[in-house]
Amino acid sequence: MVTVYSRHGCHLCEDAVKTLESMREELAFEIEIIYIDGNPELEKLYGNEVPVIHINGEHHDFYRIDPERFRTSLEKHRRHQ
Repeated sequence: MVTVYSRHGCHLCEDAVKTLESMREELAFEIEIIYIDGNPELEKLYGNEVPVIHINGEHHDFYRIDPERFRTSLEKHRRHQ
């Protein structure tokens, strides 16, 4: 599971989700989008660093998706399951 912590109206978030969507079928993963707007705990945790991307609950990256780095990280997570 790939989780994207996002905000409404966040262009970087939209770009990150588009990048992930373009790889989703090939790499066979699901995307969950969690909007932090109005959630004080998540807003404090992630603030303006969105998008924040987690792979299987572990922090992967923020702001932008590097497809090759994401692919490598996803495979590493799968080997450790």
